[in-house]
Parts: sequence; C-alpha cells; structure tokens
Amino acid sequence: MKSKIFLQLIIFCFACFVGVASAAEKISPKEAEVWVNQKGKELLETFSLKDIRTKYAKLDDMFLNDVDLDYIGKFVVGKYWRQMSKEQQERYIPLFKRYSLSLYKGFPLNFNFDINFKVTNIKTEKNYTDINTLITLDGEQQNPQNQNSFLVSFRVHKVDGKLKIIDLKLAESSLILSYRGRFYEMLRSVDDEIEWFLEDLEMITASAEAQNQMMLEQENF
Repeated sequence: MKSKIFLQLIIFCFACFVGVASAAEKISPKEAEVWVNQKGKELLETFSLKDIRTKYAKLDDMFLNDVDLDYIGKFVVGKYWRQMSKEQQERYIPLFKRYSLSLYKGFPLNFNFDINFKVTNIKTEKNYTDINTLITLDGEQQNPQNQNSFLVSFRVHKVDGKLKIIDLKLAESSLILSYRGRFYEMLRSVDDEIEWFLEDLEMITASAEAQNQMMLEQENF
C-alpha cells in the first residue's frame, strides 16, 4: 500500500517533466546538491500543511518556478509544435500549464507516514545534471534493498541562472516519455489535427479543474 501511495506521490509531482535539455548553463555538483536538498525539504514541508488551499497554492508556485514548463510543453508535442501556427502555440503553452497544474491535484496529498531522502550521486553533463536520490518511507533504513526505498533520479538544467527540473526517473524509466506518448496518441486519434487536439486538451483540463474545485468545496464542509 505504501509503495502505491508513494508512486502516486512521485507521479503527481513530476508527471510533466521532460527528459532532454537544450542549451543550458553549467551546474556544479555542490550547487545541484544544495538545490535538491532545499527543494526536497520545501516539498515535504508543503505536504505537511493542513489547509488544502494553502497547500495547492504552494505546490502551484513550485511547479511554475522550479519546472521548465515552457520547454516541457514544446517537448511533449515534439514535431507537432512546428506544425502549430503562432496563434495555436500561444494558446497551447498556457493551456499546457493549466493541464499540468490540474493533473497533480487528482492524487491524494495527505500522507500518514514520514518521507525521507538523501542524495546518493551527482553526475554533471554538458547541458544538464543528474541528481540520484534514495527516498524512504517511515524513516526505514536507507538502502536500495529496503522494500520501502525508491531510487529516484532528477535531471535539472539551469537557464538564466536558475535550476529547473526537466526529468524524473524511477529506476531506468523516464516518466515524461510516457506523457509524450500520451500526447502523441491524442494527436493521432484526431488525425494530427492541431485544432482538434487543442479542443480535446481544453476539455480534459477544464474537467480536471472542475473536479478539483468540487473537491475544494467539499473540504470546506
């Protein structure tokens, strides 16, 4: 049960992160370690908040500031980005951000156990840095063989002096690639018609936002 809950935690937090960085600035291993420890602590503290509206507001802020959603939005539609008109591109990016923010709110955000993590390795490449971590539940002994432990790798790049996450991997599986596959499937289902795809994405996003709003209203009773 804990494993399933934790996988939900990972998926909703980083479901929209992408895998390959383009031109970016150099990141030192020390800078990467300080950053991931700071953001990890901030995320766990946010999960502990009791007021759901405050929690959502802080998580939304982290998404918008610590995830390169502009780059990600382009990546997940791949070749179709170049096929969009300028007007479609200008509509799509804000819609993708709404979609991203609505997505994680469909997962449970209350946890009755402790979540701990530690950095195990940092590997710096030309355009990105991989930060490997070991995440454990309930403070269990931190080793990869523990059934309550998860090896998670964050890929970050730096743009305009700021580090942003661009991928998350569980073992060797990049979660964002599955989301790119989902978007491609959506586009193929409408015969690669961009306008139809945007309409479908708007409906999916609006439906998720309405469900999230309904949940918030129920929380007030």
